[in-house]
Amino acid sequence: MTESNYTVVVARDLVDLVPVFMSNRKKELETLRVALAALDFAQLRQLGHRMKGVGNSYGFSRVSDLGKSIEESATSEDRAALDASIDEYADYLVRVNVVYE
Repeated sequence: MTESNYTVVVARDLVDLVPVFMSNRKKELETLRVALAALDFAQLRQLGHRMKGVGNSYGFSRVSDLGKSIEESATSEDRAALDASIDEYADYLVRVNVVYE
């Protein structure tokens, strides 16, 4: 499901950390793409697992959900599902809007 924008409400005390978090997610996206091109399912599984953990800890539940999907698809070596999840992740990163409370 693609939304025009995604809004994430983050605690104000994370204001200094979120830009680094987002920068790391964009680097991670490129790593996911390279791993998929190489059919490196072990690395994709590892990256998906890491996404699952880190997303929720910063308030980005969608990152965790996509990480779970990537991890599961890598385990079953489902290239089409991985491609779709990685594309959805790219879309999310472009459209996410962070609001601090």
